[in-house]
Amino acid sequence: MLLPADFFSRFCVTQYIDTAPGHEQGIDRISHVNRRKDHRKSNLEKRFSSPDADRPSKSGGGDADQLLSAPASSKLRRQGIALSYTWCMGGTTFFLFLVEVVTGVLLMFYYRPTLEHAYNDILNLRDVTTLGIMRELHRWGAHAMVIAVWLHMYRVFLTGSYKPPREFNWVVGTLLLVFTLLLSFTGYLLPWDQLAIWAITVGSNMARATPGVGVEGPGASLLVLNGVPLVTSYSDAKFALLSGRSVGEMTLNRFYVLHCVAIPLAVSLLIMIHFWRVRKDGGISGPM
Repeated sequence: MLLPADFFSRFCVTQYIDTAPGHEQGIDRISHVNRRKDHRKSNLEKRFSSPDADRPSKSGGGDADQLLSAPASSKLRRQGIALSYTWCMGGTTFFLFLVEVVTGVLLMFYYRPTLEHAYNDILNLRDVTTLGIMRELHRWGAHAMVIAVWLHMYRVFLTGSYKPPREFNWVVGTLLLVFTLLLSFTGYLLPWDQLAIWAITVGSNMARATPGVGVEGPGASLLVLNGVPLVTSYSDAKFALLSGRSVGEMTLNRFYVLHCVAIPLAVSLLIMIHFWRVRKDGGISGPM
């Protein structure tokens, strides 16, 4: 469809050529230009309204080259933005992660990861500190984030959105699920009450049976160098997790660093990759 300005300019040019010498050749040139414009418009309409618009480009180069050189796709499938009961479950998870970051940073001003102060600081956050409500928001937000990420993965599985070309993003999402559970596991010890201590004790004992890296796991007895076993109770997965053979102050300090620094940074990096692949693969996925 021609805009009023386009119609007026074409009309004026045509009237001028009609009154000029050799106006028939001028009309042919104008008609050729108009056909080229209409052809470009039709190509753009087909490009942005095609049902296969979410398919990735078949041009050469790997994902790293495309990340550095090509802009993210701006084409979205119509059903990808339609409201439904599973809509924006991934966005809800991301929002809860932001809530955890903000409330967690505020809690770091009041919490001290030592045997002497950890439990009393949690009590003060509940009864004394003005912003003690931040601890409850952090706690319930963590529960909601675990539920939301499971529902998001469940929706992706039911709609077959892990299939090509989104199989790489499915792997990234699986890693995000694992790191979400690790965030909950490492944060569980920080209150330093009886429930937390014994829960981490039971969970870390399971690490002793990890295949290959647990002293009681399958394959650990085969890892021997010059008659010396490589996996012992002082070098297995449980010892690396607890920084000792039992839950103690070093365990509390290690879990605090993992919970507040290492794992959140890894999650942030994976979230950026996850969002980039969502855009690159054609937007929010639907049934495949």
